[in-house]
Formats: sequence, C-alpha cells, structure tokens
Amino acid sequence: MKNNQELAKDVAAAIKWEPIMSGTDIHVTAIDGVVTLTGFVDGNLKKYKAEDVAKSIVGVKAVVEHIQLKFANDDEKSDDAIALEIIKALKADVQVPHDRIKIRVENGWVTLEGELPWNFEKQAAAAAIRPIEGIKVFTNSIRIQPDSPDEIEQEAILRALRRSSAMDDQDIHVYVTENNVTLNGVVNSYFQKDEAERITWNAPGVRTVKNELSIDLKN
Repeated sequence: MKNNQELAKDVAAAIKWEPIMSGTDIHVTAIDGVVTLTGFVDGNLKKYKAEDVAKSIVGVKAVVEHIQLKFANDDEKSDDAIALEIIKALKADVQVPHDRIKIRVENGWVTLEGELPWNFEKQAAAAAIRPIEGIKVFTNSIRIQPDSPDEIEQEAILRALRRSSAMDDQDIHVYVTENNVTLNGVVNSYFQKDEAERITWNAPGVRTVKNELSIDLKN
C-alpha cells in the first residue's frame, strides 16, 4: 500500500508525463487515497485531463479537483464565439442528437440542457466540447429520458458486469427500482467503480445510476 507521499508523487509524475500537460504547474496532495489537485492551467481540456489521469493511478480512491483556469486577456473569447464553436462541435459528433440539446453561455460558463434517451449521448456531448478553449465552467444538465418502455432487467446488468474482465471477482450488488439503478459493494480501483457505472448505463431503460461502490485497495 502506498503512503500519502508516494501516491501524490505518482499522480504528479503521471500528469507531467502527458504531452498536453507540458509546462503546467499542478500541485498534488494525497490523504488516505483522496487526491486533491490544485494549480492553474490555460485550457479547460487540461483540467479534465489532469483529473482523468489522477483517477487512473493505482491507490486513488477519490479525486478533488480545484484547478483554476487562467487566460491571458487576449486569449479570452466572447460568449457568442464559444456558443458557435459548441454548436459546430455537437453537430460534428455523430453520437450526439444535437437538435435535442439547448446551449447556454454566460461569461464563459457553459450549460447543456435537454433530454436524451441514452447516457452515452450525454457523455459524448460533454466530450465533444471539451477541447473548446474559452470555457471557464461547464455544467452538463442534460437529463436522461429513455425512449424504451422496457423494464430494467437486474440479472441482465449483473451478467454484463460479470462478462467484463475489469470486474472479475468483484463484489457488486445491483438494485433496481423502476428506471433507477443502485450499485453497491466493493471494488479494487477507481477505474473499476467508473467501469461498473458505464456498463450499467448501457442497460435499456436506465434513467439514473446511483454508484455507491466503495473502493478497497489490495495490499
């Protein structure tokens, strides 16, 4: 088991290893598996990248991201320019039903709203606009409203989890109430927790997933 100093050092090294993070100054602290990221970057994509890298490191149970954006005055975009780039990015992604999404931009704060039948479409919309410079804060308020009237099959979700090599021998319990799913149990990494949720969202008819999986790191 890594101590706090070793874990923080591993996360910091992994972030610096990414080419896109070259020249950034991210400070990392770790307490009992909870990693906190602070510092400044000049692009929203770099904030997401730092968090994604931290989540992938063995020993990380949770990530607290307090990285701030700092733009040079001549690099700031108008809200109109940001909105136009978002519209273009959403239209270019074949996974995104762009005509069902509403966009709000105010002082660099971007909010996506609307209703989509699948969570992967919601996530694709978020991923499509990540590279757009000038976004200071992003809120994904898209709601999931399944088109399928089918009832969620608890056993089908369990089988899907068992099929995944990442979920091998994990103690995961699935509870279904109408269109809502709760995951409970223990996994060994942040990646497994996220992967279990991703697999669950693939079940037809799912409206919400409550991920209550805890992480128990192996010695």
